Amino acid sequence: MKKLKYIIQSNLEDPNATFRYFIEGAQKIDDDIDIKGWVVSSAGTPVKIDVVAEGNAIEGSNTWRHTRPDVADALGIEEEWNAGFEIRFERDSVQCDKVQIVFSEGSDKECNADSGATPLPIDFDLKKFDFSVSFVGRTVNFMTDDPVRRIKNRLKSNKGEGEMNPLDAMYKTWRDENKLTEEDLKAQREAKFDYNPLISISIPLYNTKIEFLKPLMDGIVNQTYTNFELCLADGSDTDYLKQYIDKNYPEDNRIKYIHLDENLGISGNTNKAIAMATGDYIMLTDHDDLLEVNALYEIVKALNEDKDIDIVYTDEDLVDETGTHYWDYKFKPEYNLEMLRHRNYICHIFVARKSIMDEVGGFREEYDGAQDFDMILRCCEKSDNIIHVPKVLYHWRSHIDSTAGNADSKSYAFDASVRALKAHYERVGIDAKVEPTEIFIMLKTTRKLKATPLVSIIIPNKDHIDELDKCIKSIIDKTEYKNYEIIIVENNSEEDSTFDYYKKIESEYNCIKVCYFEGAFNFSKINNFGVNNAKGEHYIFLNNDVEIISPDWINRMLGYSQDENVGAVGAKLLYPDDTVQHCGVVVGIAGFAGHVFHALSKRDVGYFGRLRVQQEVSAVTAACMMVDAKVYEDVGGFDEDFAVALNDVDLCLKIRDKDKKIILDPNVLLYHYESKSRGSDEDESKKERFLSEVKRFRSKWKDFLEKGDPYYSPNLTLTMLDCSPRRADERFEIVEEIDLN
Repeated sequence: MKKLKYIIQSNLEDPNATFRYFIEGAQKIDDDIDIKGWVVSSAGTPVKIDVVAEGNAIEGSNTWRHTRPDVADALGIEEEWNAGFEIRFERDSVQCDKVQIVFSEGSDKECNADSGATPLPIDFDLKKFDFSVSFVGRTVNFMTDDPVRRIKNRLKSNKGEGEMNPLDAMYKTWRDENKLTEEDLKAQREAKFDYNPLISISIPLYNTKIEFLKPLMDGIVNQTYTNFELCLADGSDTDYLKQYIDKNYPEDNRIKYIHLDENLGISGNTNKAIAMATGDYIMLTDHDDLLEVNALYEIVKALNEDKDIDIVYTDEDLVDETGTHYWDYKFKPEYNLEMLRHRNYICHIFVARKSIMDEVGGFREEYDGAQDFDMILRCCEKSDNIIHVPKVLYHWRSHIDSTAGNADSKSYAFDASVRALKAHYERVGIDAKVEPTEIFIMLKTTRKLKATPLVSIIIPNKDHIDELDKCIKSIIDKTEYKNYEIIIVENNSEEDSTFDYYKKIESEYNCIKVCYFEGAFNFSKINNFGVNNAKGEHYIFLNNDVEIISPDWINRMLGYSQDENVGAVGAKLLYPDDTVQHCGVVVGIAGFAGHVFHALSKRDVGYFGRLRVQQEVSAVTAACMMVDAKVYEDVGGFDEDFAVALNDVDLCLKIRDKDKKIILDPNVLLYHYESKSRGSDEDESKKERFLSEVKRFRSKWKDFLEKGDPYYSPNLTLTMLDCSPRRADERFEIVEEIDLN
């Protein structure tokens, strides 16, 4: 095995450098050397990158450039800059000891060390090649006022040393608070289930390190639920793993082992392990990860609660090479098909009924790099009986040879993921365009329109014509979709200039109509009144203080709204300073509802990708919400007893009660000019009204609140907006409920 070294090379501490760079990782892939990082020019000009050896360009080397929004955000440059790079060349093409990366301005410089730029030496012994460099990540979470310190601390944290970042420290506390006692484990071992399915744990082996295999095996054979079989298919070069297993687990007849004649790759080896299985369910595990000893117990406990369950998945985290430091918790939502389509959030542990696994045929080699994503999609197509066990039962080991430790080590995973999702859409009859994003294995889908019906954009307004004019002009100037009407619902404006403005825009634009609602402000009544004056097949409820950013905003929302399974579609709203105002609603925050990740950068990925991935949510804001007209009529529109607050959340929950989905598409971007720092309303009457609407909401949706938002883990806090782990002593003040009868 190669000796591992942790190496960072950068000049981030030099603010006067001509080029600011960061080398994030280097490794050997087959016969190639692969180096990744980013670079920007302080002059704001393009940067040319060459890789040279002994002063000459390396023949056959390839350099790829890509955007790095995290770097752009941290350094204040345009996102369109291709700051990121990946360099690859054949190891045998270099005969000297060292290679150099050369940065220069422009794109017309000669590829040699005499180009006038200062070469950056990569001090690796290429002849011995006894090194590897840890993948540091995309630096998105670490680029702050002192980026070098944060990056180095993260590395130390990942190795169990030095300063932890705050969420890691909070997660450590959460693990301590939720740790099982010996009494708990004893009770599990003595528990009697009515249903005791045989679970086949299928694992592909390939030159697995004994120091990784031992804790995995020990965790399996010591499971508190014992009705399982362990199916091991070994494609290693020798039979040293068999010798180890025979020596250390000689009496355990639950272990089934075969040594393959040849290494068939991850898909082929896994399929051989699956073929050995005789159980009721197949459970997939990697050969170098860790299982909690109660993993099978928790899964079988869920199966006893509903014997019709076909697929089970659990929470997970990362663990370092030593198996002692845990971080990067993945507290997952309940089954969220739209999120799954755009990132494989299910991942580990994945358990499927054997009949389903047999039907789909296991893994497919043509999707290597995204073989688990492809397989999970195909399994989930076969059943709606899919449940999530919200417990961290799997630890994904992060080391240089693993995808967890070095996600960019498999560039081909991007292509395989795109092809897997395209194939899924073809099987389920969805016509859509699939694209990769700059975020590893996170995809973007654009659904193609089935028709181009009239869309009614309903905008309530009282005075504030400057904001309204900006909103309307952004719609007219930027919107690609053409078949729409704008319904402005006038409510108690006091300025003559407002009514003059109405006359002006109605005369200029045939698509604009102003209707007049009399009475006190009531957001629900105003929008219901606007609907009564609309002719569209789909409604967009839009605030008057928003500005369109995405030209394809209606196309994207309508692509979802035309799906008979979808009831409403929401967008991502930003403050003018490009921080997040809204990206989905979590029902239950503070006892009623809230927007997570408020005020983060628009480029931030957010916990589990929530700020960037298309997904199902429980609710979205009516500051920009599309609803199918038939669905809107079916649920009775907005509840007019919610005059100001929570009317949009209530509408979404009514739509969900009709078994329709609420979709959030963060690729639909708008500016929202609502004051970022306006704080709470000091008017006592308004406070009282708000409180009464919160009470009504809590009473109306008591069962939903008690059960919890299905798209927000019960392990996450309800007192903060940062998706941090929930503390055992978490409390917040709940207003009393009211009697709705």
